[in-house]
Amino acid sequence: MLNLYTDECFMKEALKEARLAFDKDEVPVGAVVVCNNRVIGRGHNLTEQLTDVTAHAEMQAFTAASGFLGSKYLEGCTLYVTIEPCVMCAGAAFWTQISKVVFGAFDTKRGFTLISPKILHPKTQMIGGVLEAECSALMKAFFKEKRI
Repeated sequence: MLNLYTDECFMKEALKEARLAFDKDEVPVGAVVVCNNRVIGRGHNLTEQLTDVTAHAEMQAFTAASGFLGSKYLEGCTLYVTIEPCVMCAGAAFWTQISKVVFGAFDTKRGFTLISPKILHPKTQMIGGVLEAECSALMKAFFKEKRI
């Protein structure tokens, strides 16, 4: 039987969010929170639109998912995000006690694993590199456009 609920499937949903950010001239990062194979929170970068440095895709998705569940904890949930979270977002993931973090492209300048993968909650699983080429290509296209 074909499994439609794969990390790649949900990363494609995060990529849809990243494209929304791209279209708004925001750094194209997208995120979704999934619980029981259902997207319960979506977000994309809104830092420029909201003039808020904390308005990262992950933070938007955490807020939406917490609102959906009526809980600040996201145990049993998975965060899918197109780019490796920064230290702030990894710290927020810690406080949500999210069960799993899956990201696309590694962030070699600001990713939290540059500091320590232990920023995540000890029970949180982490997978990096899911649809990495697609996630990376969107970021490269955005910044190439900025340099023209």
